[in-house]
Amino acid sequence: MVKKIIQINDKMQKGYKYELSAPEGKKFNPRFKPELTPKQLLRLGVFGGKYMTDCVEEFPKDWYKDAKLCSKKHDCELNYFGVNASQSLSIWQKKGWIYKEDPRGWFQWYCRYFLGRRLPVEDNRQIKRWLAMKRHVLQIKKHCGTGDFTCRPRQRQAVLHWAYDSRKI
Repeated sequence: MVKKIIQINDKMQKGYKYELSAPEGKKFNPRFKPELTPKQLLRLGVFGGKYMTDCVEEFPKDWYKDAKLCSKKHDCELNYFGVNASQSLSIWQKKGWIYKEDPRGWFQWYCRYFLGRRLPVEDNRQIKRWLAMKRHVLQIKKHCGTGDFTCRPRQRQAVLHWAYDSRKI
């Protein structure tokens, strides 16, 4: 694979560069098995459509084809389950969940990881966080009938944000 350098200049990062060292969508850590790709998540409706609307130059154009986005504001009606399941960035920062190289959080990390960026320490931290979301999947399975989207829609949306396909639970 020919290594490629990506240069970022968006609202939250100026002059940041990263290298793609793995093929897109391949060579994931064996513990990390997301059920949905970033492209699928954007099409389904996540993060109120506001997430990364100024990053279209960084990611493949086809990720944005049919994506549910709103550059002006967070619109929870764009979310697959039509509910708000997000916390503000300031809360994420306060809790120490934001890595300086990915100032938008987990989904930005996942998009870059999916593209082929590898940062072993940060990748392990984020994969541990992703694995911890399984407790929410188990709660939905325990308390809801399969496909009953009226049961725990906020939790279903949150799980979807983390690339677990909560439509199948």
